[in-house]
Amino acid sequence: MANLKEMREKQAKIVADARAKLDEIKDDTPEARAKEIEIEYDAMMAEYDRLEERVKREEKLAQRERDMDEPETPRPGVEERTVDPSGDADDPKEAEKRAADVFKAYLRYGMENLSAEQRKILRSRFTNDFEGRAQSTSTTAGGYLVPQGFSGELVVSMKAWGPMLDPGITRQLVTASGNQIPWPTLNDTANQAYRLGENTQETHSDGDLAFGQKFLDAYKYASGVILVSDEIIQDAAIDIEQVIRDAMAIRLGRKVNLDLTLGDGTGDPNGIVTASTLGFTAPLADGISFDDMIELEHSVDPAYRVGSNVRWMFNDSTLKKLRKIKDTVTGNYIWQPADVRTGAPAVILDHPYSVNQAMANVADSQKSVLFGDFSKYIVRRVREFAIRRLVERYADYDQVGFIGFARYDGELMDTAAVKHLVHPATNP
Repeated sequence: MANLKEMREKQAKIVADARAKLDEIKDDTPEARAKEIEIEYDAMMAEYDRLEERVKREEKLAQRERDMDEPETPRPGVEERTVDPSGDADDPKEAEKRAADVFKAYLRYGMENLSAEQRKILRSRFTNDFEGRAQSTSTTAGGYLVPQGFSGELVVSMKAWGPMLDPGITRQLVTASGNQIPWPTLNDTANQAYRLGENTQETHSDGDLAFGQKFLDAYKYASGVILVSDEIIQDAAIDIEQVIRDAMAIRLGRKVNLDLTLGDGTGDPNGIVTASTLGFTAPLADGISFDDMIELEHSVDPAYRVGSNVRWMFNDSTLKKLRKIKDTVTGNYIWQPADVRTGAPAVILDHPYSVNQAMANVADSQKSVLFGDFSKYIVRRVREFAIRRLVERYADYDQVGFIGFARYDGELMDTAAVKHLVHPATNP
């Protein structure tokens, strides 16, 4: 924790120095000198961002250490299994560990080199035929579902490649199967209560609830073949499971986050940018101002501006521009760094933000900033991840291929909850 405190204090000093540097730019500052100052400022903030990544890694490690120290308790309403797939163990934790070890052996050596008992465990616990529920009528046999631990670590790693997969930002729905899910929606904004006098018959017209419906599908994603040399597989010092998991997280995380951000809902998820409604049109095609952010914030109803999931979303290039904007009245910067003492995150106009590299830059006709309650966007994931091990296909290279499959969808269930800032086609 001391190391975290030191890094946060160093970040605070960097911010103070960077702002002092930016304040050197006056109305009469030569353009060349102003450019030099901005370059120096950007270098300071790049160092701030590098420290931020280190802080996040340290915090994640500390959380993992705390989780390991806490005793594991069963979830309410879930009956613990007491029989190992091999039939010779009563401890469910031991059964899970043994099954995970068999899966690792499968990744390293393949099905043909497993014992009869290991093959029995693999088939009983992890076999999957990849049924095309609701999306396809075809089936493909031969895949193996991954253990719960592998699946959980993969999901955690995927979050690093896009905030749309973070359960602290969007609402996550995990289902056991991939059948289409109808989701009811309600828009009752046109109705309101009314006064009723004593002994007066109600004459107000009925205000029926305006229910609607949206659907969550389960679009299949493939990681693409991950090639691993036979030397790496045979090297016992290499954690082949982690190698595969990390590679799949990068590939799946980037693509799924991209679709959950920009997908058009036709054969892919309805991305949050596509589903959001217009909040404000900026005056400039290639610029963003303090007033633009204020307009966007207040385009969202106050009822949607409370709660832990209310935030901004934009890419890193836009964040760079926002860091340099001042409140024209007070002279304060609208970006405020994370608080060293309380651990509060960095904010813009008192709201936290998420950097999403799938979002567009500040440019002609682009939607560069989102604001609102992101818990109204539901990310649906089918529980099972599956992996295939491909041997013969790459035998002439002495490599083994691995390919992973996942199923996702996403939809904004209340379009009034999240709005976007769009830029005009050209500067007026």
